[in-house]
Order: sequence, then structure tokens, then C-alpha cells
Amino acid sequence: MFRNIIYIVTMMLFISCEFPMKFKKEEIKMPVAKVYNKILYQSEIDAVLVSNLAKQDSVLFVENYINSWAKQQLLLHQAELNLKDETISFEKLVSDYRATLFINAYKEALVSNKLDTLVTDYQIEKYYVANHDNFKLNEELVQLKYLHTNKNRADKRGLIKLFKSNKATDKDSLQLRTLEFKSFNFNDSIWIKYNDLLNEIDYLKSENKKNILKKSNFLQKEDSLGLYLITIKDVLKRNEIAPINYVSPTIKQIILHKRKLELLRKIEVDLLNDAIKNQKFETY
Repeated sequence: MFRNIIYIVTMMLFISCEFPMKFKKEEIKMPVAKVYNKILYQSEIDAVLVSNLAKQDSVLFVENYINSWAKQQLLLHQAELNLKDETISFEKLVSDYRATLFINAYKEALVSNKLDTLVTDYQIEKYYVANHDNFKLNEELVQLKYLHTNKNRADKRGLIKLFKSNKATDKDSLQLRTLEFKSFNFNDSIWIKYNDLLNEIDYLKSENKKNILKKSNFLQKEDSLGLYLITIKDVLKRNEIAPINYVSPTIKQIILHKRKLELLRKIEVDLLNDAIKNQKFETY
């Protein structure tokens, strides 16, 4: 019997599309199920019913939805009966959470509209100089170039010579041949975490760390996976000060966060002052 009711409800969802809008509006408040004093309406099912479902799938979906709704209402009813002492506390929590959601959403909207998000290089440098000691490294950084390629290349000797060269034209030549390499990095002006380097080049995990972390160090290695060429341009060790170009993104986020907090404080103060001025806030 229950399954027949579900089928009828589902068919009405589809048939209703063919009737005038006036009829559809009358159907919106049509009850589908009831648990104690809580009612589930057809419009609620219509809002979540996936379009283009086969008839059988629609029947199953509606049946599952109604059963799930009924279980939730029954559990809620039992909870309200058996947790009367906690009801006031729960209602306060719900009220506080609702208020917090609204307030935070409003704050984010205000910040989105009013926050100055432009952070200049001068502002980043000024913050970096003033907070220099806060940027000590807790891990090693390296500047390097490397490539990983097939070890049986006929031009291996010429490739090694080209890789070891410091000429800009030779670096450009390598850049044009990147499709020949399994992996590579020719931008030796950026700083890379040592651990990220190990994750990128497996063979280094078995090498002595001290032998790797040397300035102007050239490394050449062959294994079953291919030929590795690495030139370590520069190294920064733990507790040294991180370079400004490495921490610039972090500094930018710090500056923006400070601006956000200052803006929110100003908004709250202005709101309070306006309320006092307009006699919307009084203390007794």
C-alpha cells in the first residue's frame, strides 16, 4: 500500500509539469507524509528530486526520501521527549550558532567590499626588515637547476656540457628541448625546500646530505631510471634568514590579515558609536 502511495506521488510530480501554473501552485502545499505534528509536503520532494530519472528510479528515490525524513522526525520527537532538561540549552546553542553565521557572513561581505587588497613591494620589504628575525628557516632551501633524461642518449656528452654552461643562450637552448626530458627545472633563481627536492629526485634520498648541500656543486648520476644532472647554485641552512622573495607570499597574507582585523574593529566601533548617537543603544 505504502509503495502504491509513493508511486502515485511520483507520477503526480511528472504530470504536474503539463498543467497550468495556477494548478501547480495549488499542489505545492500537498502533504505527502506526517509524523506526529510534522508534515512533509510535495514541494519539498520536488525541490530535491533529480531530473531526468527513470520512472522506477524516481519511485525509489521518493520512497527513500520519505523514509529518511520520517526516521529523522521520529528520532527528533523522541529526543525532545527524553531531553527536556537540555532543551533550553540546545535552543540557546542553535540561536547562538545562527547569530554567529549571520554575523560572520555580514563581516565577510563588508571585508570583501571595503578591504584594500593591494600590497606593494615596498610594504612587503618594510615588514620583512622590521620582522627580520621572525623568518628563520626551519629547513634547508636550495637554488638549483636539474634534469632527468634517458641515460642512453647519443648526445649525452654534449648535453652535459650544455647543462653545465652558465651562458643564457645555452639555458635557452635547454629550455627549447624540454620535451626530451622526463623532468627538469632550469629556473635556478627560485628557492626550493630540500625535502621537496628529495621527493622530486628519488636517487638523492640515498646520497649524503652534506655532499649535496654545497654551493656551486655539480652532481651527475645514472641508475636504471635514467641520467640525472644537478647543479646546486646556492644553499640556505636551518636558522638562517629566509630570503624575501621566498617569504613574500606569507608576508602579503600577514599584512592582509592585519588589515582585515583593523577594518573589522573599526566597523564595530563605528557601529556602536552610531547606535549610541541615534539612541539605538542605551545602558542603564
